[in-house]
Amino acid sequence: MIDDPEAFIRENTALQPVPHAPEISLYVADEITPIWKMTEEGLGAMGIAPPFWAFAWAGGQALARYILDSPQIVAGKRVLDFASGSGLVAIAAMKAGAAHTLACDIDPICRAAIAVNAEANGVSLETTIADLLDAPPPPVDVILAGDICYEKTVAGRFMRWLEAARAAGVKVLIGDPGRTYFPKSGLHQLAQYEVRTTRELEDFEIKRTGVWTFPD
Repeated sequence: MIDDPEAFIRENTALQPVPHAPEISLYVADEITPIWKMTEEGLGAMGIAPPFWAFAWAGGQALARYILDSPQIVAGKRVLDFASGSGLVAIAAMKAGAAHTLACDIDPICRAAIAVNAEANGVSLETTIADLLDAPPPPVDVILAGDICYEKTVAGRFMRWLEAARAAGVKVLIGDPGRTYFPKSGLHQLAQYEVRTTRELEDFEIKRTGVWTFPD
């Protein structure tokens, strides 16, 4: 494991505006950054999982844009950014006036990524690497979740947990670019965006991406 994850992130990524939410800048990887060229084997030798935190994924970009444009959803409220990654959506929530935001991701490097990105954007966040799926949803008002339906087994587990949160009275918003395991029914679309990403991450450079919620 690297000794100073925050320093590693700063040295191997670059601070850049998020394409679909340029009010926010993140330390991200691209073809000019060292981490872009590192192999999975090389990262593994350093004790680092694939650096999902080093990219602004389409679902997170759409969700951040929606929150920034509709701040009343989170203003003055307790927010959980689930599977936070870089912290993009959590940062958007704080910029939109959330009273408190907890950014959750089980990858310990994400805690460092969220910290450096929050600092770069002048916001303060709480972070956790606990697996929140092992317990009932925490006492928050809003849960935001971007890009969670990338794998069949985890997508089902995530969605059941979010459904339980909605049943408990929590507002749930999900950002997704139509991934294979995203539910085909049972959700209401709030917005749709054309999000710029990269062919290194996605099948298209522009991804049509939705923001969804459970119907009342």
